[in-house]
Amino acid sequence: MCGIAGFISPHVSPDARHTAVARMNAAMLHRGPDDHGIVSDGPATLGMRRLAIFDPAHGHQPMTTSDGRFHIVFNGAIYNFRQLRAELSSVGHTFRSDCDTEVLLAAFAHWGSACLARLRGMFAFAVWDCREQSLFLARDPLGIKPLYYSLGPATSPSSDSTPVSTGGSFLFASELRALLASGHCSAAISPESVNACLAYLTPHAPATIYRDALSLRPGECATFKNNRLQIRAYWTFRDGTAFPSVSQLSTLNSQPIPRAYSRAEFSSQLRTQLDDSIRAHTLADVPVGAFLSGGLDSGVIAGLMARQQGTKLKTFSIGFAETAYSEATEAAATAEYLGTEHTALVLSGEQVADDLPRILATFDQPTGDAINTFYASQLARACGVTVALSGLGGDELFGGYPSFRNTPKLARWLPLWRALPSALRRPFLAQLRRGRTRRQKLADFLEHASDLHSLASLQRRNFSEIQRAALLSPDLANTFPFSPHPELAHLSSELPPNDTDPFSVISAWEIRTYMADVLLRDSDVMSMAHSLELRVPFVDRPLLEWLWRQPAHFKDDPSLSPKALLAEAARDVLPPDLLTRRKRGFTLPFPLWMRSTLRPFLDETFSVSSVARSGFFNTSAVTARWQTFLSRDVSRDWSRLWSLAVLITFVNRRR
Repeated sequence: MCGIAGFISPHVSPDARHTAVARMNAAMLHRGPDDHGIVSDGPATLGMRRLAIFDPAHGHQPMTTSDGRFHIVFNGAIYNFRQLRAELSSVGHTFRSDCDTEVLLAAFAHWGSACLARLRGMFAFAVWDCREQSLFLARDPLGIKPLYYSLGPATSPSSDSTPVSTGGSFLFASELRALLASGHCSAAISPESVNACLAYLTPHAPATIYRDALSLRPGECATFKNNRLQIRAYWTFRDGTAFPSVSQLSTLNSQPIPRAYSRAEFSSQLRTQLDDSIRAHTLADVPVGAFLSGGLDSGVIAGLMARQQGTKLKTFSIGFAETAYSEATEAAATAEYLGTEHTALVLSGEQVADDLPRILATFDQPTGDAINTFYASQLARACGVTVALSGLGGDELFGGYPSFRNTPKLARWLPLWRALPSALRRPFLAQLRRGRTRRQKLADFLEHASDLHSLASLQRRNFSEIQRAALLSPDLANTFPFSPHPELAHLSSELPPNDTDPFSVISAWEIRTYMADVLLRDSDVMSMAHSLELRVPFVDRPLLEWLWRQPAHFKDDPSLSPKALLAEAARDVLPPDLLTRRKRGFTLPFPLWMRSTLRPFLDETFSVSSVARSGFFNTSAVTARWQTFLSRDVSRDWSRLWSLAVLITFVNRRR
C-alpha cells in the first residue's frame, strides 16, 4: 500500500515538475512512511510513498525495467504475484526482489495492458513508457484503491469526445489532497457534486468534490499521450459473468469455475472460495490482524484467519459506553471463542469531539461515514499490526441490506402503478410528500423509477427530492430541478440487464455505488491516515466471479434469513450463538452525541454565518432542519444531518 503521484507536461521544466511531485509526495506521507522516490524522463515525473508489505528491504519505487523503457509507481497488493512471477520466469524474466511491484512491472512489460486480466488484488498504478512517450494508468475492477487525475481547467473534448488537455498537462495521485498540493489543480468545489452529496451522500466516480479533479471508475484503465486521455473499461459486471477468471487465465491453474447444483454444493464451494480468499489476503511479510465487530461478516473473516494462521491472531474492535449501540460484548465473546489476542477501544463522545478537527482534516472528500474505521485503524496500528482484514463487502455480496428484499417487491408493483391515470397518482404522491423522510422517498421512487435499475439507483438516496431542493440555495435549486443518479445511464449499460435476477442487479448497484464510492473510499483514506493497509477478502474478483455464476436461488432464498448461506459455509469456525444473533449493523451513538458532546460543533456549523459562507445552501432551510432535530423525536434523521454538517465544513475549509 502506497501513495502514488505524477505530473506529465512538456511545457513545465523537469525541476518544476519535480518540485510539484515532491509536494504531492509530502501530502501523502501517511500513506507511505517507509520509503519515497521520484523519477523524471522526458515530459514525465513520477513519485511515490511506500508502506512496505512485501520484501520490506527491497521494492523501492519508482521501479524501472532493465532496458530502461518502463517506469512504474504502484499502490496496492497483487496477491497472485508469486504465481505470475513463476510464469514470467519460465519465459525468461529475472527478478531481483520478492515484491509484487517488480512482478507487476514485468507483467506489464511482457503482456502490456492485457496483464490486467491476470491480476488478483487491489491496485492503482501508472506506467510511463519512455519509447512511446505515453502514460498508462489502471484501477482495480472493484474500486478498492483510488486513482484521481486532473487535466487542468482548460480541458476540452475532441471531435471524438476524447478529453484533451489544451494546456498539455496531466496530474494523477492516490488522494485528492495530493493533486491540490501540486499547485497545478484548482480547489474549486463542484456545484454538481455538492448537489450529489445531498442527493446520494457522495459524488460518484468519475466526479469528485472538486471541479477540476476526476477519478477513474473501478475497472477502468487509461492512456495519456499527445495531450489526449483515452479511457476504457477493461472489466465490467456484464463482461465478468463471461469473463475468463484470474484462475482460468493463469497457466498454473486452468480449472473452469465450478457451478453448484444443490445447496450443499453451493455451501461447500463457497467455503472453498472463502478459504482461498483468506489465504490470498493474509499474504504479507509484516504482521497481519483483523477488525472484529459482533457481526457475522467480520466473524467469518476472523474465524477463517484463526483457523489458517499458525500464530495467535490479533483482533480489534470499537465499543461504546452507550450499551444500546455497542457490540463490544459480542465481539469479545467471538474473540474468546476463536482464541484471538483481542484489543477493544471504548469510544466516548468526548473523545470524538476532541479528535474532530483531526478527523475532519483527514477526509479527502465529504462523507457521513468512516469515523469507526478511523479509530479501528488507529488501534490496530498502535498494537503493531501493519495489515488488517475487514468484513467490508459481505452485505453487498450476500444480501445483507434491506434493499435486497424491498426493491424487488416494489419492482413487481411498479408496472401496475405506472399504468394508473396520472389523476389518480398525483394526489397519492402529494400525500406521501407531506409525511416524513421515508414516505417522501417512497414518493420519489414512485414518481421517477421506471424499472429495476432506476429503482436500485434511488435506493441510496440521502435526502428526499423535496428536502434536497429546499436545502440548496435558490439559484442552485433552479439549476438542478431534479437529481437522477448521475451514473444511471452508465451503470444501466454496464450492470446486469433488467431481466437478470433482481438479487444480482441490486448487488451490482450496491457494489458499484455505495461500496465503491463511500465504504471503500473512506476505508482507504482512514486506514492510510494511520499507515495501515486494510484488505477486504469479500471484495475479491475470483470470489465475486464464482458467486455470479451460481444460481440466484442459492444466493437469495426467501425462506432463510439474509446471509444464511454465508453463515452455513463458515459454521464450523463461528461461535454457535453468532449464527442466531440478530443483525444490528454497526452504528455509533451519534443521535445522542449530536445533542451533547458534538453539539457545539454542530451549532457552529449550522449557524447562519457558517451556512451563508459556504455559498451553496439555503440558510433558513438548513438551520430549521437542525432546530427540528433538536426539538423533536426525529433521531432517524441523524445520519443525513451529520453528512450535511460534514459537507458544509468541507466546503468552508476551502474558503
